[in-house]
Amino acid sequence: MSNIPSDLKYAKSHEWVRVSGDTATVGITDHAQAELTDIVFVELPAVGRQVNAGEACAVVESVKTASDIYSPVSGEITAVNAAVVDNPALVNTAPDSDGWFYKIKLSNAAELNALLSPDDYKKQVGG
Repeated sequence: MSNIPSDLKYAKSHEWVRVSGDTATVGITDHAQAELTDIVFVELPAVGRQVNAGEACAVVESVKTASDIYSPVSGEITAVNAAVVDNPALVNTAPDSDGWFYKIKLSNAAELNALLSPDDYKKQVGG
């Protein structure tokens, strides 16, 4: 497994969060994309949608399976990454940078405390 970025927090369901002010960027982890293999389709939530932590809000399809993506935090979707819709392979090649899924305005920043630290996530995935 590649290095796990230290500026991220992680959901047990393999999504990551990078926080800047009251906005979080969300994507899936390198471990998740490796398990899914070649991603061929990404469906993202609509801008303006309200989501709750743990709610399925996006879908990725690979050559082997389809998988729901769960929001690690609650809030309003403020932006989506059209680049991963046009080029789903970005999720495979740059899962924790250019392959991000959406940005969300946090409605409850305290939810971040329930997410895993990089070290805890490494332990979860056997890294």
